[in-house]
Amino acid sequence: MKTACTAGQLEFHELGRRVVVGQFDGGKISSDSGGLLLREVEQRTHMLKRLAECFVDHRDANQIEHTVESLIKQRVMGLALGYEDLNDHDTLRHDPLLALLSDTPDVSGQTRKRARDTGCALAGKSTLNRLELTAGEADETSRYKKVVARHEAMDDLLVDLFLEASATPRRDHSGCGCDG
Repeated sequence: MKTACTAGQLEFHELGRRVVVGQFDGGKISSDSGGLLLREVEQRTHMLKRLAECFVDHRDANQIEHTVESLIKQRVMGLALGYEDLNDHDTLRHDPLLALLSDTPDVSGQTRKRARDTGCALAGKSTLNRLELTAGEADETSRYKKVVARHEAMDDLLVDLFLEASATPRRDHSGCGCDG
């Protein structure tokens, strides 16, 4: 039996003289909009793009829907927003904001190859698990885990990012009234 929900709003207890009403006509909304600032940092620094370059992808290019870069962005942005468990990503794969933060071209997931994935713009926990747990000796003949992290490249990237941040000239804040 289907449930027929027709309530357009809910009325809650008043707050003083204010009426408190819950309306459900906001469309898709998110409480994670602070992630947009993180995306701006990524757009300027390309840290996550550069991190993705520290991986070797042995997957068949004709079979993949999520690039290593989008997987890295999905996972790191999810962590930054407080979603530390991979299990969270089976729900988050439907989240258009996280898809935007991951630079996924189709944030609604409507153009996925498999019908069962339609509406899921992002990777699920199993795909992200493969990214995180692939052994260093994996190659194109490995069954599932084919994206290999190059740890030395990651170490070099961290040093490069530190040096770049240290070498960035600081703005002259004299006369602007700030504490900087």
